[in-house]
Amino acid sequence: NQRMNVSLRGDTWATPEALAAMPLATPAAGQQRLGDLATLQRTVGPSELRRIDGQRTVTLRVFPPDELTLEAAIDTLKAEVEPTVREILGSDGSVRYRGSADGLEQALKSMGSNLVYALLILLLILTALYRSLWDATLVLSVMPMAFGGGVLALWLLNQVSYQSMDLLTMSGFVILLGLVVNNAILLVDRTRAAEREGLGRAEAVREAVRQRARPIFMSTLTSLFGMLPLMLVPGTGSEIYRGLATIIVGGMAVSLVFTLFLLPSALRMGQSRRPGQIDSGQTAAV
Repeated sequence: NQRMNVSLRGDTWATPEALAAMPLATPAAGQQRLGDLATLQRTVGPSELRRIDGQRTVTLRVFPPDELTLEAAIDTLKAEVEPTVREILGSDGSVRYRGSADGLEQALKSMGSNLVYALLILLLILTALYRSLWDATLVLSVMPMAFGGGVLALWLLNQVSYQSMDLLTMSGFVILLGLVVNNAILLVDRTRAAEREGLGRAEAVREAVRQRARPIFMSTLTSLFGMLPLMLVPGTGSEIYRGLATIIVGGMAVSLVFTLFLLPSALRMGQSRRPGQIDSGQTAAV
């Protein structure tokens, strides 16, 4: 009534009959044939035995449909399939995701760390150029709005045509990092230059917007209209770069609004009145 795993070492055999005829030495009955002591049963078994970290492994290959993203497929497997598999395996079993699933996790971590490093390096460079951490922070303040615009544009595109968040699409955020700061740099640099020329803070911001509005529109519209064909026009290979173009178009459009309307307000923070300046609605005492 007991079951024990026995590893048999002996001569090579080619047929089940040869295995059954293999002699065994027993302590009480002398030499016996394996077929007399055990029942040999033919069943279907795996073509190969794979082990990972010393444990027997069963590999399940899953191919999600084209309209389902890899991340959504992994979430579905973890929520609906993995609990059932763990019940079958027992307490000593484990479930691991490999292949594209493991590659996606590593790519997301790498992309996130690269983006953080890029932001940090850009902050240090701008701080050294402006000699002001506040001005460098003002330039980088356009990034959250730009990233939000890229995600919003990708969501709107998915309402019409499906576009997955693949690695090439995610690289659009890194490219966006180098594009949207250019407009903010123009505005902040011109504001500080006007202040050094003797203008007040409000006058300097107004002058910077007036002089830099045209270059900002030119650079932004050039990027937008350059990426719109990849985003809107179908064709061979366009689906590869459509997500990247969508991120750039949405990010540049939203950052343009922020640069021209909200950034000037941020630049006026901390302004001080000039000695002879009087607010409107107040009367000077004589």
